[in-house]
Amino acid sequence: MENRKYEIFSIYVGHPDTYDFEGKKVETAIFKEPVDKPVYLSRTNFEGDRQADLVHHGGADKAVCVYPADHYGYWEDVLKKKLPEAAFGENLTVKGLTEKGVCIGDTFKLGEALVQVSQPRQPCFKLAKKLNEKDMVLKVRDTGYSGFYFRVLEEGIVAPDAQLQFVSRDVNEVTVSYANHLMYHDRDNQPAIRKILEVDALSESWRASFLKQLSA
Repeated sequence: MENRKYEIFSIYVGHPDTYDFEGKKVETAIFKEPVDKPVYLSRTNFEGDRQADLVHHGGADKAVCVYPADHYGYWEDVLKKKLPEAAFGENLTVKGLTEKGVCIGDTFKLGEALVQVSQPRQPCFKLAKKLNEKDMVLKVRDTGYSGFYFRVLEEGIVAPDAQLQFVSRDVNEVTVSYANHLMYHDRDNQPAIRKILEVDALSESWRASFLKQLSA
């Protein structure tokens, strides 16, 4: 992967707003819009991007949500509809970089910023509401097509046409796909869980979940 560059379709940001889902009021920032000029990426988010639920979303370990463009065709076939841009509420839609090809701890240059993979993305019910698919969260877990999060190691300006340039890989080489498998389908695999806990870059929330699995 040395010197490999990946195309970014756009940068997407959004503000929390209240939407009516099946008669219930839900506050969410999952509906994001593309930016048309360079934007500053801080330790916690892109300028102009906010989260409604700061307990489960946002923060340093989940500063940037990334989703592979490669999965859009699959979901359009399964869901029988054309998906809009940033359909999964992502900040970056990236071509050629999927959960099987990226590892927890991988670092990338993104414009002036330096970012690092911290954990898989965990979709919540708001994605199901947005796409009008009641079992969307289960579908994502079953396929492993979750996307992933970046933390920001170095802040900086990022242009909408920037590319994601690979910098380095964690020595443990635990892919996002494998992390998903452990979390949802192989929860009793203690040797594998101990291995993923050796990854210093693993987010605090996922580390806590795996430690809980070990103690159980």
